[in-house]
Amino acid sequence: MTQADQSPTAPARTSGRDLPAATVVGLALLAIVIVTLAYFPWGFVLLLCVLFSLGAVEVHQALGKIEMHSSIIPIVVGINACLAASYAAAQNVGGLGIPWHMVLLACLGFTVLASLVWRMFGGAEGYVRDSAASLFIVGYIALLGSFLSLLLAADNGPARIVTVLLCIAGSDTGGYAIGAWLGRHQMVPTISPKKTWEGLAGSILLASSTGAVAFTYLMQRPWWLGLIFGLLMVVSATAGDLIESLIKRDVGIKDMSSFLPGHGGVMDRLDSILASAPVAWFALYLMVPSA
Repeated sequence: MTQADQSPTAPARTSGRDLPAATVVGLALLAIVIVTLAYFPWGFVLLLCVLFSLGAVEVHQALGKIEMHSSIIPIVVGINACLAASYAAAQNVGGLGIPWHMVLLACLGFTVLASLVWRMFGGAEGYVRDSAASLFIVGYIALLGSFLSLLLAADNGPARIVTVLLCIAGSDTGGYAIGAWLGRHQMVPTISPKKTWEGLAGSILLASSTGAVAFTYLMQRPWWLGLIFGLLMVVSATAGDLIESLIKRDVGIKDMSSFLPGHGGVMDRLDSILASAPVAWFALYLMVPSA
């Protein structure tokens, strides 16, 4: 979720986006998220599997531009295993009683091993470079993404997911609005020239306010905890946006792909969510203990 902070003195930009397509895709994804969270949590896990698998393919293709070729097939299988198995274990599906952290650790370990073995048959040349690409995607998407499954599996899981998404949306919207209106002082010009400190202030204001409301009505917790949570989401979401910006700058691309019409790549929408997932899971674990 890219915060497009823009200085008012900068020349006007045309987005180059297909607005009708972007609107349709955005509304369709929103509807799927709402319906699955409300009525079919496994459907939300399936949605995560699809989106993160596409995201992994995007990063695989991006790294290929700098001659880093990951083992994408075992990685995609592993991503699906990490998301589905950790959620199933946390929900104790089947009554096996296996701790979720053991299941997640096993899935991650097997994914890493399978990726290394898969690349082994390509010979010694470039093995370390390609293996590094595989491990990067496993850590970036499979590991970080699994925390969303764990958030969903916790008590009042759908409300936790909604709280996280609302705060990230607040950070993105507040940063864009205030940055475009008042943004003059660049925050990290060598990484993302359009990000400004004024935009960051807008992110903090809207995300913290959103967090306070969400904690009061969804989490049934004190509003001031929501302020803290919103601030944490601003930090992690901004970091996620900058991380993806660095990847794209390094490989020399503007968007990760065109998988989402009107939006660009899947990772262009998921970067902030991935970085925020572990922070949100741990913060909510402390602030909103399960029964």
